[in-house]
Amino acid sequence: MNTTFEGRVWKFGDNIPTDQIVSTPLVVQPLDIIKEHVLEVLNPRFPKEVRPGDLLVAGHHFGQSSGRAIAVKAIAATGVACVIAEDFSRTFYRNCFEVGFPAAESPGITDWVEDGDVLRVDIATGEIVRLSDGRTAAMEPVHPLLRRMLAAGGLIAMGDEFDRLEMGVAYDA
Repeated sequence: MNTTFEGRVWKFGDNIPTDQIVSTPLVVQPLDIIKEHVLEVLNPRFPKEVRPGDLLVAGHHFGQSSGRAIAVKAIAATGVACVIAEDFSRTFYRNCFEVGFPAAESPGITDWVEDGDVLRVDIATGEIVRLSDGRTAAMEPVHPLLRRMLAAGGLIAMGDEFDRLEMGVAYDA
């Protein structure tokens, strides 16, 4: 699994609830429709201009309020490669890994990154490099178990992987 992501930054602020990531009336729509409206209440350009590989950077408590996994799935559907935030709502953070989407915490990230900056982020080592000037920042490396979950494609896929291993052991006995 790739642990390094390089892309253009879309910067958002603090205390962004899942309802501003995906508005309530959209949650029952197909993902192809939902992704056309992700974060549009905060930045109408985002769903129109986001490109595969871009990075979403946010402030404190990103993804607060409801525990809807659709918010994470919708961000992933836009092509965003990874979300880096000062910190996350615990439920949102957990949902990222459960659906196989990379997320990392980097206190202070919003102080030195701006919309359009290009970053290289390594979630295994915890290194962030702003490519325009080589300046680096640190983030908490993603725990190996969570990286394993990402590599499997999420929690359900990881469970399927464990089931196959157990069946293999049982058949070898």
